[in-house]
Amino acid sequence: MSALPSLSLARRVSVVTGAARGIGFACATALAAAGSDVAICDLDEATAAASAAKLSAEYGVRGRGYAINVTKPDDVRAGIARIAADLGAIDHVVNNAGVQYVAPIAEFGDADWERVRSVDLDSVFHLTKAAWPHLVACGHGRVVNIASVHGLIASPFKSAYIASKHGVVGFTKATALEGAEAGITANAICPGAVYTDLIAGQAKDLATSYGGGISEEEALKRAFLSKMPTGKFIDPLEVGALCAYLCSDAARSITGTAIPIDGGWSAE
Repeated sequence: MSALPSLSLARRVSVVTGAARGIGFACATALAAAGSDVAICDLDEATAAASAAKLSAEYGVRGRGYAINVTKPDDVRAGIARIAADLGAIDHVVNNAGVQYVAPIAEFGDADWERVRSVDLDSVFHLTKAAWPHLVACGHGRVVNIASVHGLIASPFKSAYIASKHGVVGFTKATALEGAEAGITANAICPGAVYTDLIAGQAKDLATSYGGGISEEEALKRAFLSKMPTGKFIDPLEVGALCAYLCSDAARSITGTAIPIDGGWSAE
């Protein structure tokens, strides 16, 4: 019988975008807990460095913070070069940076469409391309793209986000095919409603918008959980744990997939 594949990520280096908080930080946390050094990438270097320092202190890994504007290819290339020089290699890329904008198609601003697509889709290409030589060199490269349940299904008023996340799923499949011979896997995680500070901060206003008389907890459920059969928010660390697994040797044959973690939303 062959040995059980390892879940350890010791002596590996993970790059995570949009990682100073929320799902990105949860992914970085799970990767660090598995032993990986982590490059925390966000718009503000001080915030990224503070989040990286927390992981270094808790898990004893090398954590570094980097300011990278993922919408600017030159910035992405420079950031990847700096990370590789600082940490010696790049084994895993987690494309998590994302934004949202909600409006009917007829009222959707051109600049808003460009911004959402640039952050949510184009950046995935730019970062993956910049990191590609490093992923090939390590022989076990991993690309994990944080897509969305909206990369699998649609809903009204989120056309740019939905188009971009569907694009991420398609790009993931192309990446998997091109990377297979080099030992690179590529997968997309498609979360449903994940409980982050961004969502929690909307509770008071949502309760008011529903006319009062309901709790903030009930307001959040009405706004975000109506499509999820489980009726429960997803903890960011659930997404992080799946990300770390996909980066491990245990997942070396999983590639080109879009994996829902959505409480049954996409099953309907």
